Amino acid sequence: MAEIFPFPAYRYNLPRVRLADVVTQPYDKITPAMQQSYARASPYNLITVEKGTPAPGDSPESNVYTRAAEALNAWIREGILVRDAAPGIYVYSQEYTVPGSSERRTRKGFIALGRVEDYSAGVVFRHEQTLAGPKADRLALLRQTHTHTGQLFMLYTDPERRVDALLEESSRAQLPAEARDEYGVVHRLWPIFDPQIIATVLRFMAPQKLVIADGHHRYETALAFRNESRPPNGPLDLNAPYEKAMMTFFNTRGEGWLILPTHRVVGNLKQFGAQAFLQKIAASFQQQSYSFGSETARGVVYSKFRRDLAAQGAQGGAIGMYTPGAFYLLRLRADADLAALLPDASPAQRRLDVVLLHSLLLEGGLGITPAAVSAESNITYERGMDEAVATVDDGKAQVCFLLNPVGVEQVTEMALAGEVLPQKSTDFYPKLLSGLTLYRLE
Repeated sequence: MAEIFPFPAYRYNLPRVRLADVVTQPYDKITPAMQQSYARASPYNLITVEKGTPAPGDSPESNVYTRAAEALNAWIREGILVRDAAPGIYVYSQEYTVPGSSERRTRKGFIALGRVEDYSAGVVFRHEQTLAGPKADRLALLRQTHTHTGQLFMLYTDPERRVDALLEESSRAQLPAEARDEYGVVHRLWPIFDPQIIATVLRFMAPQKLVIADGHHRYETALAFRNESRPPNGPLDLNAPYEKAMMTFFNTRGEGWLILPTHRVVGNLKQFGAQAFLQKIAASFQQQSYSFGSETARGVVYSKFRRDLAAQGAQGGAIGMYTPGAFYLLRLRADADLAALLPDASPAQRRLDVVLLHSLLLEGGLGITPAAVSAESNITYERGMDEAVATVDDGKAQVCFLLNPVGVEQVTEMALAGEVLPQKSTDFYPKLLSGLTLYRLE
């Protein structure tokens, strides 16, 4: 049973600041250039809290985490951040252009608190493994600030779209807070304080199972903070603030979904030859070459390759590859014995292109072990296909592998079955902004 709660969020005081000047992308998507840009936008930009800058002489008593807490407390004292007078849920929409096209889409969900559950409870499910470093960073920040500033991106499935209908109706009655981010995405927020509407939403959500789309590290940080905050002896207080975390909930049957592929760019290989590699994987993959000898021919070939790769996406078992002078479409052979090739993978995992890529091509074909993947000693990641190809053309990598996106249904199916996808398997677009609502553990 999913336990979801309204809460009185802290929000930026819009008569004092412009929303677009103070919110940020999620902390793990913030580059050094973005960090500087946010800091220039406003002295109250959340970057001070979300991803502060280390300073000479930092110590256990004075560091990025203590400065984050000091900034939050000062902004509350100054009235820059103001707590809502009543508990609410917050309708959140994102209107965006699909990258590489002119198509506009809108995705709408809502922000509330969710109970922090152990995975073993069968309420919250993950689809990715996590790394120790980001969790340690987020835990250190949470210990100092006692505040959730970023959103946990949660999926639920309601074919009848009952919550969607309530959100749509409730958001018509008022003007939203609005911010356009650096990617041109328009983020809108409408608070709902009506107890009857809130109760109806919570009732519809109660039987749901929740899948983490984005924010696995933040969720497991909330788990760790909950565990260390619980009294070592005595009864549990399930109403304690640390028993809950701020989450944004989206219906997988709603509109506006987009998951982008994350392409693999490979370098630092001692020896790499395209033909030797293709020969090595020939028993498992059919190969179609798209070679070119001029820039004019390259444009035609590239367009055809992209169409063919996308067309194979629905069937699965199709992976693109690029080395200077040629694109390749690698298609899993119909007679490939995946049970023998991937004995440690489940039947569901064997259907995923990203699993085939990592196991059969990267490890089996190039000798890149899972440990090397985790260390990123040979692999970097690019969201855009053009950027991945350009990295190879610029001589910064030897080869890149190009993927179709994973579907949202595949993500939920895998997660609910207890399956975990490889790192960087999904890129839900657009990201949820940090700073639209804040949850203080008080």
